[in-house]
Amino acid sequence: MPDAPSPTARPHAPEPPAPEPPAPASPQPASPESASSESASPEPATAPADAGNGSAHPLAPPAPAPAPPSHRVLKSLLGAWALAACSAEETAAVEEHLTDCAPCADEALRLRDAVGLLHPADPLDLDPLLRSRVLEGCLGRRPARIPVPEWAAPYDAETAKLDALLSDMGEAEWQAPVRLRWFEDERPAERRTTVAGVIGHLMAVDGLVATALGLGDPLGAAAPHGPAGPDDRTEACWQAIADGRAPHATRGPWRDQSHTLVRTVSFAGHGVTGLAVPYGGTRLPLRDAFLDRAFECWVHAGDIAEAVDYPYEAPAAGHLHLMVDLAARLLPRALAYRRRAGLAPPPQRLVEAGAPGRTLHLEVEGSGGGHWYIALDSPGALGTPDRTVAHIALDSMEFCQLAAGHVPPEETAAGQHGEPEAIRDVLFATASLSRL
Repeated sequence: MPDAPSPTARPHAPEPPAPEPPAPASPQPASPESASSESASPEPATAPADAGNGSAHPLAPPAPAPAPPSHRVLKSLLGAWALAACSAEETAAVEEHLTDCAPCADEALRLRDAVGLLHPADPLDLDPLLRSRVLEGCLGRRPARIPVPEWAAPYDAETAKLDALLSDMGEAEWQAPVRLRWFEDERPAERRTTVAGVIGHLMAVDGLVATALGLGDPLGAAAPHGPAGPDDRTEACWQAIADGRAPHATRGPWRDQSHTLVRTVSFAGHGVTGLAVPYGGTRLPLRDAFLDRAFECWVHAGDIAEAVDYPYEAPAAGHLHLMVDLAARLLPRALAYRRRAGLAPPPQRLVEAGAPGRTLHLEVEGSGGGHWYIALDSPGALGTPDRTVAHIALDSMEFCQLAAGHVPPEETAAGQHGEPEAIRDVLFATASLSRL
């Protein structure tokens, strides 16, 4: 019969089945007999899709995976990859691409190296201890033939720090307003000037040390006639600047003078320490004058840094200790001056020079600090721990700000114990060490 399967067609025969006869022109409903004959067909029937709910057949192939990013896209991501700004998927795609694309791999390495150079800007002022460490290492290998005296080292370091700050200032910053503050006659005082004016002031007062050493006066023809103190010399220098000297022109003479001062005392040896430097109505030994100039250079450098909104570091601990020690040694003389001026009560009793008397224990904490015993009754008296009647504890920075006249004595954050009058006298005497 034409509709029966070929007797040679078997489901597992190696030969292919006989070709099916052509389909009829118009489909007819399947009869039970034809259905049974179809089920007996050696070819498995495939069920059609469910027309009722339109769902895919469970044996349908899965959706294809998305295509990987193109070379152009991955190359555009190299910069973000170098900055670690890609997502996890982007990072994986880029790094897989770099294993196959040599040009992109070279570019990625260059970008990664460039990222290493993108760091926050370093401060213009160097670590204050860097210079000391470098010099210590150099001198350990080859000692200096002419070493800088210990008492001149703070001045050498502070002038170098200030010069580093000035070297990065623009022309306009030299005209930035600077407020100079000090303490005078029981009340704060101040004066307005510019950065150029501050450098002129430092140069003019440093000139007192220069002339004591027999060097030329930096003010030249503008120097006041006869003996003159820091105030008169400063006014003369400021007048010269106002008369047309370029603002930044003060930096060169000031720096040359500081170099000359350090070289001169280094070559002069110990004999030069016997010289005295006149400061108007008072005199200081040369070694103390150098410490005084170092302290004022640091204080006014801080004034300049504040005016141009720039951070400035404190002196090294060893240098700061020498400056604090100078201020502590000057306190008995400052107390006596205030009594002569009627600004402080007279001493309770007179004490012979070298004899122990009433004492205030000054404790300065922090970097450069220490303990000092200040004689209260006479500049020549001896301060001793067993005669202590009062105690003051101050942070080193607070003490220096008080000695510079930047903090009123009444507002000083000091730990106090003992006689209130003695404590008040010493705090006001410390502030009176300041000047323009």
